[in-house]
Amino acid sequence: MNTINWHDRAKSIRIDGRAFINGERVNAISGITFGKHSPIDGRKLTQVARCDDEDVNVAVLAARTAFEDRRWAGKSPAERKRVMLKFAELMRTNAEELALLETLDMGKPIKYSLATDVPASAKCIQWYAEAIDKIYDEIAPTNDTSLALITREPVGVVAAIVPWNYPMLMASWKIAPALAVGNSVILKPSEKSPLTALRMAELALEAGIPEGVFNVLPGFGHEAGSALALHNDVDCVGFTGSTRIGKKIMEYAGQSNLKRVWTELGGKSPNIVCADCVNLDAAVKASIGSIFYNQGQSCNAPSRLFIEASIKEKFIEKALAMMPAYLPGDPLDQATNMGAIVDSIQLNTVIGFIESGKSEGAQLLAGGNQTRVESGGYYIEPTLFNNVKNSMKIAREEIFGPVLSIFTFTDLNEAIQEANATAYGLNAGLWTSDLRKAHQTARALRVGTVHVNQYDNDDITVPFGGYKQSGNGRDKSLHAMEKYTELKTTWINLD
Repeated sequence: MNTINWHDRAKSIRIDGRAFINGERVNAISGITFGKHSPIDGRKLTQVARCDDEDVNVAVLAARTAFEDRRWAGKSPAERKRVMLKFAELMRTNAEELALLETLDMGKPIKYSLATDVPASAKCIQWYAEAIDKIYDEIAPTNDTSLALITREPVGVVAAIVPWNYPMLMASWKIAPALAVGNSVILKPSEKSPLTALRMAELALEAGIPEGVFNVLPGFGHEAGSALALHNDVDCVGFTGSTRIGKKIMEYAGQSNLKRVWTELGGKSPNIVCADCVNLDAAVKASIGSIFYNQGQSCNAPSRLFIEASIKEKFIEKALAMMPAYLPGDPLDQATNMGAIVDSIQLNTVIGFIESGKSEGAQLLAGGNQTRVESGGYYIEPTLFNNVKNSMKIAREEIFGPVLSIFTFTDLNEAIQEANATAYGLNAGLWTSDLRKAHQTARALRVGTVHVNQYDNDDITVPFGGYKQSGNGRDKSLHAMEKYTELKTTWINLD
């Protein structure tokens, strides 16, 4: 068993909060910084460069110059593959440092940062590296006197704007396919969790990704993020975050150069448990584990639980018995299953939703309180509401916290209608032993991913994204590479 004393490691870790532009660590041009504090206990971690439109201009120029002189795009697929494989390996070599930065930055348990976030991020980089020289272009079936070539080319300068809940993984999902096909990339991490992104940039340079090809601008969304989305020399924005901000970025694209915008936005995912569920214990374990994983701060979290009436009482009994395992603990303790909320703003947001649930008549079965206040950090008990109605705020809006709402159904068609009665369409779950029911329900649910008799099984080979206001485009899989390429037809007359 890993016996690292993470508290000792945290005391000795050196953190550089400067931006990374054109292969160098630099201060913001304004010289302005902001303090980064850990949600674990409020400790100050470092000062971080507060980049704005001036820094964006410098980074975009560096990225554009690198793209136009083809120092990366012009490399053979085999060479880009070699460099990115080294990048992935360096992430694995530095796994403990990256995991500690991730946990200190946003409060998730260290065991998950080390066992899940770092390996999954490195695998993502590796997977797209291995895909580079395995994707072929096309020849159209024209007549004998013509040759029509259909080729994919990098789109140019890509801005990747990512959220705070999975800083490393969300960054990897964007930068890996964008870099693989030859783009230059500017990564804007959330101001709430910028530290692993900055370290990844150093590792990318060490691996051999040329200066200017991968840049990282920490700062606030309304400053650096907006400037990137409005910049006329940014060709594409890949964004993961809230639906509200996703809409703004699409507006900014229209106001500037009509850059393409790919969004992965919010969710309010339904999880339907039928009375003919194959294994009720498995359904309970997956339902509880998935909503409280990462402190509920997951866009795909199954926050709306629909239980068939005949098994509801038994399901709730089993769920309540499991919940103590998710009581918040010290994120630097390897036994902890649920850590800290990312900051005081999000803490107060979650508490506000809990209060609205109680005031609107939902039955609070467990949790609902702030805890570990003496630590100086931000923690909320796992919370379970019963008898929730679709008209309630906790049923309609994304909470992004450890709050689960239970609905009751007797007719599956009605449950499907309620499950679809949301602006979002990211994920859904279904538990049944009836294969026909599984197929028909999966088709009826208006979401990007339907989990059947499991929840959260995942692999880099499958696309991730949603319907409706959960966004457009897809992360992961070969489909993600489509977002960062242009299709060109070259028509040659052979007559």
